[in-house]
Amino acid sequence: MDRLLASAGLLILLAGCMGGPYGPGLTQPPAVVYYDNPTLLAAGSPEQLWEHVVDVVDDYFDIAHEIPVSQIDDVGRLDTIPLVGATLLEPWRHDSANFDERLMSTLQTIRRQAVVHVSRVEQGYLVEVIVYKQLEEVARPMHASAGTAMLNYDDSLTRVVNPITEVPIDEGWIPLGRDTVLEQRILSQLMTPRQIIPL
Repeated sequence: MDRLLASAGLLILLAGCMGGPYGPGLTQPPAVVYYDNPTLLAAGSPEQLWEHVVDVVDDYFDIAHEIPVSQIDDVGRLDTIPLVGATLLEPWRHDSANFDERLMSTLQTIRRQAVVHVSRVEQGYLVEVIVYKQLEEVARPMHASAGTAMLNYDDSLTRVVNPITEVPIDEGWIPLGRDTVLEQRILSQLMTPRQIIPL
C-alpha cells in the first residue's frame, strides 16, 4: 500500500512538472502588456469617460480636485492628495503596485501623487496618467541616540547662545521620479471594463 501511494505521488509530481515552469501547457512566459502613456480611449459621452476615470483613480488615491472633460472643454485634469505608500502589512491597499514597491514603502517613508490629463481628440480621448514618487527627507533619524544639543569641546572661543533648537518635523520630500508600475496598472484598468480590484 505504501508503494502504491509513493508511486501515485511521484506520478502527480511528474505530471505537474510536464507543464513547464510557466504553468500547465505554457512553455513561454506570459506576455507583458504595456500601454502607451498617454493612451487612446474610445468612449461615448465625456461624462461617462470622466466617471470611469474617477472611479478607477479613486481605488488608489483620494482626489484633491478635478476639472472634468465636458461638451464645452476638450481638456480635463484630475489631481490627487499625496498618499504615504502601502507597506507589506497593508495588503488591502493597492497604491504600492508590486512587492518591490511595498518593501520600499515598508523600509522608508514613500509617498505618491497622481495627476491625470484627459484630452478629447477625433478618435476618442487621450488619457495620460502620471504618478510622482517621493522619499521623505528628515533632518536626523527619529530614534537617533545623539541629541540635537551636542556641544563641541575644543579650544575655540565661539560662544553657543542657544544650543537647543527645534527639530523640524517635516524637512520636505525628495523626488524619486515617476512610478511607472502603478501608472501601467491604472492604465490597464482604464482600458478594460470596470472591475473591482481583488483583495
